Amino acid sequence: MEIRCNYCNEKCIKNGFQSNGNQRYKCSFCRKRQQSNYTYNAYKHSINQEIIQFTKEGLGIRSTARILKISTTTLLKRIITIATNIHQPIISKGKTYEVDEMCTYIRHKRNFIWLVYALEKESKNIVSFNVGKRTNKTLSRVVDTLKLSEAKRIFTDRLKNYRYLIDEKLHSVKRFGTNHIERKNLTLRTHLKRLNRRTICFSKSMSILVSILKIYFWY
Repeated sequence: MEIRCNYCNEKCIKNGFQSNGNQRYKCSFCRKRQQSNYTYNAYKHSINQEIIQFTKEGLGIRSTARILKISTTTLLKRIITIATNIHQPIISKGKTYEVDEMCTYIRHKRNFIWLVYALEKESKNIVSFNVGKRTNKTLSRVVDTLKLSEAKRIFTDRLKNYRYLIDEKLHSVKRFGTNHIERKNLTLRTHLKRLNRRTICFSKSMSILVSILKIYFWY
């Protein structure tokens, strides 16, 4: 039986045996080793794509682990690995943006944390986000990105911090200026359980929260 590489689809040759006695193969092109059948689901080539799909659909960690039949520890490691390879999209110059904040929790419900993100008004794409306390430092990470892109206009709510971070020529707080991002807030709270207002679900780790947001926004 001819075995094709899971990574480059080239022909594989036999390369000894695994410790469990299964035949091992090595790709003749990329030299990666693999098996024809895996007993542990985490080694399947399609597992990362399934993790991405379930994450974007809002499934929790334990729910995803049960469906994929892998351990929660393995799943958390995979989510972080996937997110590490996702890069912030290139931002076009001269666009109009909306910026808003959303409150959530880390570890317990007394530890408030804020998601600050920017939405491009025309395409509705998320171009930048940051997670942290509701301070100028957290807000400036997003605002500075928009300044570098030579933003045409930046719409925000009436949070006073923005007055010190955004030039008044670019800044606008007019009514209905943040309609799109407010609607996006509702979508996020609907899709991701950890962002719901009244829920027992919340993130236990900052790195996991950031990784899941990267997958949801930019994959």
